[in-house]
Amino acid sequence: MTGTGSEKVINLRAARKAAARDAARRQGDENAAKFGRSKARKRADDDAAVRAARHLDQHLRQPSEPGDE
Repeated sequence: MTGTGSEKVINLRAARKAAARDAARRQGDENAAKFGRSKARKRADDDAAVRAARHLDQHLRQPSEPGDE
């Protein structure tokens, strides 16, 4: 019996590995979208946090000094 040639032999081990690679790549892309920031963006966020803390410290009623409690 001969087939029409549309049957394709599939290596199941290779197919499983390819599926695992695709799943890992998809998960990595999701994580990058969720948590990934460039170095410049991280620096900008850190600078903004420092500026915000300094701004709040400037508006304290009584500035705290070391040893005062």
